[in-house]
Amino acid sequence: MTKAELELRRHTPAHGGILGELFLNGKFVCYTLERVGVAIPLGGYQVSLDVSPKFKKLMPLLVGPRVPASWGVRMHCGTKPAHSEGCVLLGLAKMPTGDRIYKTVEAFEQLMGLLIGFDTITLTIR
Repeated sequence: MTKAELELRRHTPAHGGILGELFLNGKFVCYTLERVGVAIPLGGYQVSLDVSPKFKKLMPLLVGPRVPASWGVRMHCGTKPAHSEGCVLLGLAKMPTGDRIYKTVEAFEQLMGLLIGFDTITLTIR
């Protein structure tokens, strides 16, 4: 059984967003961006890959003790905090101000390519 351990290291909130860095088994993958006020709580989550009813494609779904699957919290593309309703946005580049990320499609595709072969995926948000 192969296990993927994702770790999201959040930075201090600024300009309505929470910039972070995502690691897979200790290696940097991409930047993250979440919206202040709707970001999911710190802690551990199970991650499943399934087809999103909203986006109609295979995406990571985050599920934890305080975040049920029915909430539909995903990791997906988006460049600014307003693009998130609690989801984790992914990007390969960031603005120095921390309020935007870029190359989001590339980051999403890269992460999916890395995760697709694992049996179990977990995420820890710090």
